[in-house]
This record gives sequence, structure tokens and C-alpha cells, in this order.
Amino acid sequence: MLDRTTARRVAMLKEMPIFAALSEKELVTITDDLRLKEYGRDEIIFRQGDESREVYFVLKGKVRIFKISPSGNETSIAIFSTNDVIGELAAIDLEPRSATAKAISAVAMLTMAQERFLYYLETMPRFALGLARLLSSKVRWTASYAESIAQFDAAGRLLHIILLNNERYGQAVTPGKEYVVDIGLNQTDLASMIGARREWVNRILNDWKRRGLLEFEGGAIRILDLPRVEAERDSRIEANQSDTSW
Repeated sequence: MLDRTTARRVAMLKEMPIFAALSEKELVTITDDLRLKEYGRDEIIFRQGDESREVYFVLKGKVRIFKISPSGNETSIAIFSTNDVIGELAAIDLEPRSATAKAISAVAMLTMAQERFLYYLETMPRFALGLARLLSSKVRWTASYAESIAQFDAAGRLLHIILLNNERYGQAVTPGKEYVVDIGLNQTDLASMIGARREWVNRILNDWKRRGLLEFEGGAIRILDLPRVEAERDSRIEANQSDTSW
């Protein structure tokens, strides 16, 4: 029988998709290689180009992943939160960190050293399958993000990203219509995700509020009418097309 502390830790790991299929015995073994780390708001977890190899499992809070261009400009890539995993690519391919991870709220994470992470991938097939599924979901996210760049104008890209985050983190106020997406981003962060200026984002958000589509305040986005927001997003495909026909 497990002691209270171990039982609590095993229960927490069971909530994470990457660990969900493992046996109790396997989870008990893994708990020995996890260490708790906490970060304050705006604290850097790792930087683009770092040679660190730790893997992070998010217990609470939100983390923004962004890349920095040679000119110093930021491009936000994704937001990760409770039960997500970050930093696994550097542990697997031995390359420097491909992006910077920054806490956008108080964050608590479990960390695992690279050598133990790779050991469990080699010795626990269900853990390896859990990672494969995790990477598949991230590839799907990346494909959807790339689709937004290719198909939509800037307004459509912003709406597309808001709707993607609503699928992951949205809290229903009125199911099917009104949702709150609290991802802790400011207007500058939103602008960096779509390659626009903050002033433009401010104007378009004010326009959408006036039209009763959504509101933005304190890092939280309130979708006021989901079907209308989706229709507005889809209309931006046409807005991005050239008038020239062949």
C-alpha cells in the first residue's frame, strides 16, 4: 500500500496524458526522478539557444513559448498550461533550445533530467507511446498555426489563434455561445503571434467589442458569440485572396 505522499503524487501524474496509461508501479518509479520547480510571473524558464536538457511537466500556471529573431523581435508560438509537457525536443534531439519559455503567471512544474527521460522512453513502451501522442498533438497545432498564416489575413489569424486556444483552455459561460479564454497575454503578445503591431491589435479588438463578437481585458478574452466569431474568422479567408483571377 502506498504512503499518502506517494499516492498523491501518483494521482497527480495520472492526470497528465503522457503518464495516464502507466501502471501504478511504473508511476511510483517515475516519481523518484521528478523535482518540483516554481517560477514567478515573467520569469524565464529556459532561453532559445540554451544547451539545457531538462523536461518540464506543468502542474499549474501558464507558459508562453516564443522565438526571438536576429533583430530581437519576439514571435509567440504557443501557450502551455496544466498537464502539458515542454522542453522534450532538446532532450530527444540534443539540439539547443529552439525557443524561449517564459512564465506568464505563477507556474509550478515537475522537472526530469534528460538521461532519466530517455531511460523511461527506452524501458516503458506506454510512456513512449504517450510521448508520441503528445508530439502528434503538437504537430497538429503547428499545422493549424501554419494554416492560419497561409489562409487568413491578420485579423483572421488572430481569430484563428483565439479559437484554437478556446478549444484547449476556454471556459464555457453559455455553452455553444459564450466562453472565457484566460491565457494571460497582453496585446503585444497577441500581436507577436500574428506578425502585427500592437496598435493594430488594439483597434481590431475594439472593433470586435463594438460589434459584440468578443472582449479583451486583463489578458482574458471573452468570446461573446462563438458562431459569429467562427463566421468572422472564416470570412477572412476571402479577404486574404487576390482579386486577380486566371
